[in-house]
Amino acid sequence: MKGLIQIYCGDGKGKTTAAVGQAVRSAGCGLPVVAVRFLKTEDSGELLSLRRLPGVYLIPCERSFGFFWNMTEEEKKEAAEVYGRMMEKAFAEAEKLAADGGALLVMDEAMAAYNHGLIDRERLLGFLREKPESLEVVMTGRDPAAELLELADYVSEIRKVKHPFDRGIAARKGIEY
Repeated sequence: MKGLIQIYCGDGKGKTTAAVGQAVRSAGCGLPVVAVRFLKTEDSGELLSLRRLPGVYLIPCERSFGFFWNMTEEEKKEAAEVYGRMMEKAFAEAEKLAADGGALLVMDEAMAAYNHGLIDRERLLGFLREKPESLEVVMTGRDPAAELLELADYVSEIRKVKHPFDRGIAARKGIEY
């Protein structure tokens, strides 16, 4: 199987949900899945579900840093180190699994981590250009950089028309996370 690159982007709700849906589909068909999340806590319903699926390997976040705009310069530096280690671990695991005939790598919130310099941009671009032939890659987040859009085979934009947050309704467990 030829692996392609998918991007789910935009300001609407559902980017991570789409990526998790792809992971569930892939795992259900016997493909190994590697998932890594940047800029999000590890306490979410989708991770609890993915942990229960055979063939899904989650790269845990060593530390949650919250929103980028709330980070101090010291936290940004630490986040870059932590996320860099997570990214390298995800690449190594995905390459190993793809060598056995196909795999899926999900990088949730890769766009924000890339745009804010919290992951090595050249390393990610190089990986995407030279990824194993059978590796499918899914990345999510807002405002994908032009160079990522150019490398992608699929780009799906999820646009917000209306959202409860705009009315002051906070994220709800089991619905938004």
